[in-house]
Amino acid sequence: MTSITGIARKFFDACETGKGWEGCKEYCKPDATFSAQAEPLADTRTLQQYTEWMKGLLTPIPDGRYEVKSFATDDERKNVCAYGVFSGTHTGQGGPCPPTGRRVKSDYVYVMEFDGDKIRHMTKIWHSGWSMKELGWS
Repeated sequence: MTSITGIARKFFDACETGKGWEGCKEYCKPDATFSAQAEPLADTRTLQQYTEWMKGLLTPIPDGRYEVKSFATDDERKNVCAYGVFSGTHTGQGGPCPPTGRRVKSDYVYVMEFDGDKIRHMTKIWHSGWSMKELGWS
């Protein structure tokens, strides 16, 4: 069996590079859930919806990328935490307004909970208000 750390790394990269559900589903339970205390994601309840949201985010922010700051596994609780920084510039069409040309650099954490070797739930910890302000979207 592959370690949950390795699976989480593959999922994280696929999600953050805009592969959508098609590129992420092999690492997840089909009914994997999602939660975040962030306004742009208020109605996002499944990991499938979230991976598609991330894919869509790369339309208005085509140079969007991530930098991993930390990756940690808690084997006892069967979860993996990934801390990253997302950055990019709103130069593409889409988003709540025409391209602003403004950059975002935003810290976030994913907590991926596993059932066996599949992600069953993910929580995103993110200050969305900060990101929206930096991009000129609020």
